[in-house]
Amino acid sequence: MDFSYAHNDTSRPERLSRTANLNKLTISPLLEGIRKSAFERSIPVSSDETLQFLLVQARAINAKTILEVGTAIGASGIALLQALPQARLITIEKNKDFLREAEQNFAKAGVEDRVTLFEGDAAEILPSLEMDCDLIFLDGPKVQYVKWLPHLKRLLKAGGVILADDILMYGWVNGEEPVPPKRRMLVEHIKEYIAAVQSDGGLLTYIADIGNGMAVSVKTDEC
Repeated sequence: MDFSYAHNDTSRPERLSRTANLNKLTISPLLEGIRKSAFERSIPVSSDETLQFLLVQARAINAKTILEVGTAIGASGIALLQALPQARLITIEKNKDFLREAEQNFAKAGVEDRVTLFEGDAAEILPSLEMDCDLIFLDGPKVQYVKWLPHLKRLLKAGGVILADDILMYGWVNGEEPVPPKRRMLVEHIKEYIAAVQSDGGLLTYIADIGNGMAVSVKTDEC
Protein backbone atom coordinates (compact mmCIF):
# COMPACT_ATOMS: atom_id res chain seq x y z
CA MET A 1 0.00 0.00 0.00
CA ASP A 2 1.42 3.39 -1.00
CA PHE A 3 1.29 5.80 1.96
CA SER A 4 3.15 8.59 0.14
CA TYR A 5 0.15 10.90 0.40
CA ALA A 6 -0.23 10.30 4.14
CA HIS A 7 -0.35 13.39 6.31
CA ASN A 8 1.72 12.20 9.27
CA ASP A 9 5.14 10.72 9.91
CA THR A 10 3.80 7.68 11.74
CA SER A 11 7.26 6.77 13.03
CA ARG A 12 6.97 9.57 15.59
CA PRO A 13 4.40 9.86 18.38
CA GLU A 14 2.02 12.80 18.23
CA ARG A 15 2.66 15.72 20.56
CA LEU A 16 0.36 15.95 23.55
CA SER A 17 -0.98 19.38 24.42
CA ARG A 18 -1.36 20.38 28.09
CA THR A 19 -5.10 19.75 27.84
CA ALA A 20 -5.05 16.51 25.86
CA ASN A 21 -6.07 14.37 28.85
CA LEU A 22 -8.99 16.69 29.64
CA ASN A 23 -10.68 16.47 26.24
CA LYS A 24 -13.01 13.49 25.90
CA LEU A 25 -14.03 12.24 22.47
CA THR A 26 -17.47 10.63 22.18
CA ILE A 27 -18.11 8.83 18.88
CA SER A 28 -20.11 5.85 17.61
CA PRO A 29 -18.86 2.27 18.20
CA LEU A 30 -18.58 1.83 14.42
CA LEU A 31 -16.27 4.83 14.14
CA GLU A 32 -14.27 3.66 17.15
CA GLY A 33 -13.64 0.39 15.30
CA ILE A 34 -12.61 2.14 12.09
CA ARG A 35 -10.14 4.37 13.93
CA LYS A 36 -8.76 1.46 15.99
CA SER A 37 -8.10 -0.48 12.80
CA ALA A 38 -6.35 2.55 11.28
CA PHE A 39 -4.11 3.07 14.30
CA GLU A 40 -3.17 -0.63 14.32
CA ARG A 41 -2.09 -0.38 10.67
CA SER A 42 -0.31 3.00 11.09
CA ILE A 43 -2.81 4.63 8.74
CA PRO A 44 -2.88 8.35 9.51
CA VAL A 45 -6.10 9.44 11.19
CA SER A 46 -6.72 12.30 13.59
CA SER A 47 -5.99 11.86 17.28
CA ASP A 48 -8.86 11.96 19.79
CA GLU A 49 -8.04 15.54 20.77
CA THR A 50 -7.75 16.75 17.18
CA LEU A 51 -10.99 15.06 16.14
CA GLN A 52 -12.87 16.49 19.12
CA PHE A 53 -11.60 19.98 18.26
CA LEU A 54 -12.68 19.51 14.64
CA LEU A 55 -16.17 18.42 15.68
CA VAL A 56 -16.57 21.32 18.10
CA GLN A 57 -15.57 23.82 15.41
CA ALA A 58 -17.92 22.23 12.86
CA ARG A 59 -20.85 22.23 15.27
CA ALA A 60 -20.12 25.80 16.37
CA ILE A 61 -20.70 27.10 12.85
CA ASN A 62 -23.35 24.45 12.04
CA ALA A 63 -21.43 23.52 8.88
CA LYS A 64 -23.61 22.38 6.00
CA THR A 65 -21.02 22.08 3.22
CA ILE A 66 -17.64 20.63 4.22
CA LEU A 67 -14.56 20.22 2.03
CA GLU A 68 -11.88 17.81 3.23
CA VAL A 69 -8.46 17.44 1.62
CA GLY A 70 -7.03 14.10 2.72
CA THR A 71 -9.79 11.51 3.13
CA ALA A 72 -7.56 8.65 4.30
CA ILE A 73 -10.04 5.88 5.17
CA GLY A 74 -12.91 8.25 5.97
CA ALA A 75 -12.74 8.45 9.76
CA SER A 76 -12.86 12.24 10.07
CA GLY A 77 -15.48 12.51 7.36
CA ILE A 78 -17.75 9.99 9.09
CA ALA A 79 -17.33 11.79 12.42
CA LEU A 80 -18.35 15.10 10.83
CA LEU A 81 -21.38 13.65 9.05
CA GLN A 82 -22.56 11.82 12.16
CA ALA A 83 -22.24 15.00 14.21
CA LEU A 84 -23.97 17.12 11.54
CA PRO A 85 -26.92 15.20 10.04
CA GLN A 86 -27.70 17.99 7.53
CA ALA A 87 -24.12 18.35 6.26
CA ARG A 88 -22.61 17.22 2.97
CA LEU A 89 -18.94 16.25 2.56
CA ILE A 90 -16.74 16.77 -0.49
CA THR A 91 -13.48 14.93 0.09
CA ILE A 92 -10.27 14.44 -1.91
CA GLU A 93 -7.79 11.58 -1.65
CA LYS A 94 -4.88 10.59 -3.88
CA ASN A 95 -4.21 7.14 -2.43
CA LYS A 96 -6.44 4.64 -4.27
CA ASP A 97 -6.32 2.03 -1.51
CA PHE A 98 -7.36 4.58 1.10
CA LEU A 99 -10.17 5.82 -1.11
CA ARG A 100 -11.62 2.35 -1.73
CA GLU A 101 -11.61 1.65 2.00
CA ALA A 102 -13.15 5.06 2.70
CA GLU A 103 -15.99 4.22 0.28
CA GLN A 104 -16.68 1.02 2.20
CA ASN A 105 -16.56 2.83 5.55
CA PHE A 106 -18.93 5.59 4.41
CA ALA A 107 -21.35 2.88 3.31
CA LYS A 108 -21.05 1.02 6.63
CA ALA A 109 -21.81 4.27 8.46
CA GLY A 110 -24.82 4.93 6.25
CA VAL A 111 -23.58 8.35 5.12
CA GLU A 112 -22.51 7.53 1.55
CA ASP A 113 -25.41 9.51 0.08
CA ARG A 114 -23.98 12.68 1.64
CA VAL A 115 -20.42 12.18 0.37
CA THR A 116 -18.77 13.21 -2.89
CA LEU A 117 -15.39 11.50 -3.31
CA PHE A 118 -12.68 12.78 -5.63
CA GLU A 119 -9.70 10.59 -6.42
CA GLY A 120 -6.54 12.44 -7.39
CA ASP A 121 -4.22 15.31 -6.58
CA ALA A 122 -5.91 18.21 -4.81
CA ALA A 123 -3.77 20.64 -6.82
CA GLU A 124 -5.58 19.43 -9.95
CA ILE A 125 -9.05 19.02 -8.43
CA LEU A 126 -9.44 22.21 -6.37
CA PRO A 127 -9.34 24.61 -9.38
CA SER A 128 -12.31 22.79 -10.94
CA LEU A 129 -14.56 22.94 -7.87
CA GLU A 130 -17.38 25.44 -7.49
CA MET A 131 -19.07 25.63 -4.09
CA ASP A 132 -19.57 27.76 -0.99
CA CYS A 133 -17.98 25.88 1.89
CA ASP A 134 -18.74 26.47 5.54
CA LEU A 135 -15.74 24.43 6.66
CA ILE A 136 -12.53 23.25 4.99
CA PHE A 137 -10.40 20.62 6.72
CA LEU A 138 -6.82 20.28 5.45
CA ASP A 139 -5.23 16.97 6.33
CA GLY A 140 -3.14 16.26 3.24
CA PRO A 141 0.50 16.98 2.28
CA LYS A 142 1.66 19.99 4.30
CA VAL A 143 4.00 21.21 1.58
CA GLN A 144 0.95 21.96 -0.56
CA TYR A 145 -1.06 23.97 1.97
CA VAL A 146 0.22 27.37 0.87
CA LYS A 147 -0.20 26.51 -2.82
CA TRP A 148 -3.82 25.54 -2.27
CA LEU A 149 -4.69 28.67 -0.28
CA PRO A 150 -6.00 30.84 -3.18
CA HIS A 151 -8.42 28.07 -4.18
CA LEU A 152 -9.48 27.45 -0.59
CA LYS A 153 -10.31 31.13 -0.09
CA ARG A 154 -12.35 31.14 -3.29
CA LEU A 155 -14.37 28.12 -2.16
CA LEU A 156 -14.95 29.37 1.40
CA LYS A 157 -17.95 31.53 2.16
CA ALA A 158 -17.71 34.62 4.38
CA GLY A 159 -17.66 33.46 8.00
CA GLY A 160 -16.42 30.03 6.94
CA VAL A 161 -13.46 28.33 8.59
CA ILE A 162 -10.29 26.64 7.31
CA LEU A 163 -8.76 24.14 9.72
CA ALA A 164 -5.20 23.16 8.72
CA ASP A 165 -3.98 20.13 10.68
CA ASP A 166 -0.47 19.20 11.84
CA ILE A 167 0.67 22.78 11.59
CA LEU A 168 3.24 22.46 14.41
CA MET A 169 4.63 19.06 13.30
CA TYR A 170 6.01 17.51 16.48
CA GLY A 171 7.19 20.90 17.75
CA TRP A 172 9.49 21.45 14.78
CA VAL A 173 7.65 24.52 13.49
CA ASN A 174 7.51 26.49 16.75
CA GLY A 175 11.04 25.53 17.81
CA GLU A 176 10.11 23.18 20.66
CA GLU A 177 12.09 20.39 19.00
CA PRO A 178 15.06 20.48 16.58
CA VAL A 179 14.12 19.99 12.95
CA PRO A 180 15.58 16.83 11.37
CA PRO A 181 17.65 17.78 8.31
CA LYS A 182 15.34 15.83 5.99
CA ARG A 183 12.32 17.77 7.27
CA ARG A 184 13.66 21.31 6.96
CA MET A 185 11.96 21.99 3.62
CA LEU A 186 8.67 20.65 4.97
CA VAL A 187 8.89 22.96 7.97
CA GLU A 188 9.66 25.93 5.72
CA HIS A 189 6.54 25.23 3.63
CA ILE A 190 4.40 25.06 6.77
CA LYS A 191 5.86 28.36 7.98
CA GLU A 192 5.00 29.86 4.59
CA TYR A 193 1.38 28.79 5.04
CA ILE A 194 1.23 30.24 8.55
CA ALA A 195 2.73 33.52 7.35
CA ALA A 196 0.28 33.64 4.42
CA VAL A 197 -2.87 33.18 6.49
CA GLN A 198 -1.67 35.51 9.24
CA SER A 199 -0.84 38.32 6.81
CA ASP A 200 -4.03 37.92 4.75
CA GLY A 201 -6.43 40.76 5.50
CA GLY A 202 -9.37 38.56 4.56
CA LEU A 203 -8.57 35.90 7.16
CA LEU A 204 -8.49 35.92 10.94
CA THR A 205 -6.16 33.16 12.14
CA TYR A 206 -5.32 31.45 15.42
CA ILE A 207 -2.71 28.69 15.84
CA ALA A 208 -4.12 26.20 18.34
CA ASP A 209 -1.92 23.81 20.35
CA ILE A 210 -4.13 20.83 19.57
CA GLY A 211 -2.52 17.47 18.72
CA ASN A 212 0.22 18.38 16.24
CA GLY A 213 -1.15 21.89 15.93
CA MET A 214 -4.13 23.36 14.08
CA ALA A 215 -4.33 26.66 12.19
CA VAL A 216 -7.87 28.04 12.48
CA SER A 217 -8.62 30.70 9.83
CA VAL A 218 -11.98 32.48 9.59
CA LYS A 219 -12.87 34.25 6.34
CA THR A 220 -14.00 37.80 6.97
CA ASP A 221 -16.34 39.94 4.86
CA GLU A 222 -13.26 41.83 3.63
CA CYS A 223 -11.99 38.80 1.71
